[in-house]
Amino acid sequence: MNNHSEDYYEFDRLFFKADNDIKDGLIAEAFDTLQYIVEQEPEYGKAYNHLGWIYETKYKKYPTAEECYKLALRYAPEYTATYVNYSILLSTLEKYDELTEFLQKSLTVAGVNKSKVWNEYGIMYEMRGMYPEGIEAYKKAIQYCISDEEIDRFEKSIHRIRKKQNIANL
Repeated sequence: MNNHSEDYYEFDRLFFKADNDIKDGLIAEAFDTLQYIVEQEPEYGKAYNHLGWIYETKYKKYPTAEECYKLALRYAPEYTATYVNYSILLSTLEKYDELTEFLQKSLTVAGVNKSKVWNEYGIMYEMRGMYPEGIEAYKKAIQYCISDEEIDRFEKSIHRIRKKQNIANL
């Protein structure tokens, strides 16, 4: 895709419209716009991320969502939202080996939200009953976040894991 063409700017405009439609709960409209973008420009990677999110969260079509995220990563590896979204899908599907490898890679990508990546590590460890590792991951998430609300959420996650540990030790 020629990043300087008029078409590219039009695809960006449509992408931002779809992004706003998603935020406004206009999922069908966003879906149609995103489908149009990838039909016209199959290498417009950011659109695949959003399509993946819709397939994952709204339609529960996980294989299609995974395919979309992989296309987003192929065509727009600099688009950082895809790393967190694909991590969440891998967690949902309990593909923990793939998730571990992907999270490691995600931490090396410039601009990726490291607190969210470490949160995904925490969730993965917690779901696997690896409580000490989960606590450490949530502590790392706190280290990288700059929001008091996120810190509170991660502290609650640590507290929840400690409760699970206590119950497991009864």
